[in-house]
Amino acid sequence: MPNGTPFSLDDRTPGAYLYHRSTLGEFFLTSDTAIPDFHKERSLTEVLKNLPDGEFQRFYELTYTIGGMVLFPGKQINRKMTLNGARGLHPRIKDRFDLTVECIRRYYGGKDSPLHETLARYDAFFQLFGTFAGYVEHFLLQDLTTATFDRVTFFAPFQDFDTSAVPQNSEEYRDYCRAASTFIEARNERIRRSV
Repeated sequence: MPNGTPFSLDDRTPGAYLYHRSTLGEFFLTSDTAIPDFHKERSLTEVLKNLPDGEFQRFYELTYTIGGMVLFPGKQINRKMTLNGARGLHPRIKDRFDLTVECIRRYYGGKDSPLHETLARYDAFFQLFGTFAGYVEHFLLQDLTTATFDRVTFFAPFQDFDTSAVPQNSEEYRDYCRAASTFIEARNERIRRSV
């Protein structure tokens, strides 16, 4: 962890994907693809159908590389939605990782966001990293923020969660894919260099 404390993960605990128990607490983690491709979004059916041959497939495959994956707390608390579920189903987030990270940035800063209530349920997890900068550095997300960690670099135009989380046309979708791909490729390289 950022404070130097070991945080080993066990993948053999029944009923848990990744499990940790120590003086830091008990944590059930799960992994997920961080970047949605929106292939199930009905409003984009025609857009996706009309992309040049192979373009969607290349993006889809890139989202399943290590730079497109993330760990989140994975155990329901009080029978409420997990962070992964909440970010996927919230209409102002729609599973977008850049918007999720903006919610996390605001949470560390004590500000409200569409995911604030969900993030608060997992406060013990986020406290492991101390600060938003600690969270970003731990998960090698520097290419998604400014160097001072005070802003997120969005994959599409953003106006305080008032803009649609889903691209609205072919141009917006392709711009989103380019920005998300740039992030994933940069994170893949960061992960490669960190090993």
